[in-house]
Amino acid sequence: MAKCAVCGKGVHFGNNVSHSHRRSNRIWNSNIKRVKCKVDGTPKRLYVCSRCLRSGAVERA
Repeated sequence: MAKCAVCGKGVHFGNNVSHSHRRSNRIWNSNIKRVKCKVDGTPKRLYVCSRCLRSGAVERA
């Protein structure tokens, strides 16, 4: 679910690094919103990241 319908941006993986330099896995979630957008003239609910919303890549309904 956490994937942008426009650009395909999803979760990113990396490591938590403690002071003693031990590593554990962690996740960065993208800022995904469920918005109503116009797709081929009809309103549809899509999952869109905030960057695509801000840049105007999607026309909101």
